[in-house]
Amino acid sequence: MLLEQVASRLNTPLEQLERDSLHIYLQRKLRTIESEIFTLAHRYGVRTVFDMDEAIQSGKLHEPESFEDYFRFDYLEDQRDTLRELLNQI
Repeated sequence: MLLEQVASRLNTPLEQLERDSLHIYLQRKLRTIESEIFTLAHRYGVRTVFDMDEAIQSGKLHEPESFEDYFRFDYLEDQRDTLRELLNQI
């Protein structure tokens, strides 16, 4: 197995290499998602999907124009929360 070979060559316990690798992978995914969230938030002048919903309800944003982004924003926030939870478990 490749991980075992790398751990052996680096003189690192396999469990440590797996944990560190997973941590870095989750952090990278989290940064990517947070970047997408920031882009959407900036585009619509909001901070959260709830703010976006309020802007749509009050008429500041038009739903047809923001429909797909609203659901993307919601999905990304859910994924961000999941990744944060997973990182806290490592």
